[in-house]
Amino acid sequence: MLTISGVHTYYGHIQALKGVDLEVKEGEIVTLIGSNGAGKSTLLMTICGTPRARSGKVIFEGRDITAVPTHLIMRSGIAQSPEGRRIFPRMTVLENLQMGALVSNPEYFAEDLERVFTVFPILKERQEQRGGTLSGGEQQMLAIGRALMSRPRLLLLDEPSLGLAPLIVRQIFQTIRDINRATRTTILLVEQNAYHALRLADRGYVLANGEILMTGTGAELLANKQVRAAYLEGGH
Repeated sequence: MLTISGVHTYYGHIQALKGVDLEVKEGEIVTLIGSNGAGKSTLLMTICGTPRARSGKVIFEGRDITAVPTHLIMRSGIAQSPEGRRIFPRMTVLENLQMGALVSNPEYFAEDLERVFTVFPILKERQEQRGGTLSGGEQQMLAIGRALMSRPRLLLLDEPSLGLAPLIVRQIFQTIRDINRATRTTILLVEQNAYHALRLADRGYVLANGEILMTGTGAELLANKQVRAAYLEGGH
């Protein structure tokens, strides 16, 4: 579904990605782990066209989207739930979800809204409440729900567990699994919580200093001594 080949991305003169190769097959959950500053969020943003890859290719469903404008990429079947949630705090829950549906066919709005409320029942209870008054976990649910309103075939999740209590983290990861299984939505997950992410993933990649260091199934990476030392046992 998604193939990233030899991608180099820069911020001005600073190189953030150095020849990244990555593949996500239809129906998979693929996770990308790494420390702060490794380039994980940059990779997701490069897929969406902001910033643009300076060289290499991003292929989505057989189509080269490397130079496609961001708004057209988001209409092609890709949605992102960004790091830090970035909901619209003054808008209600319902209005935030309406914003997510802007790139989708309006005739599916009621159906999509009901699906999001089924996945996140608390959002139905809070639909008239302003987003900024929700708890951190509820805001994360809203950010994911907003992304789902565009009917994505590929869902990009950037640090969904960031800043959340352990109980809520487990709930969020279970919901990600449920979304993948119930709708066959393909998911590319960027996450610092390597343990939960690799347990969830079909396959994973380890990114460090803008380069892919290793790849394997989630179980293989969980068992890898280097991965355990760096990301699962207090290492960095």
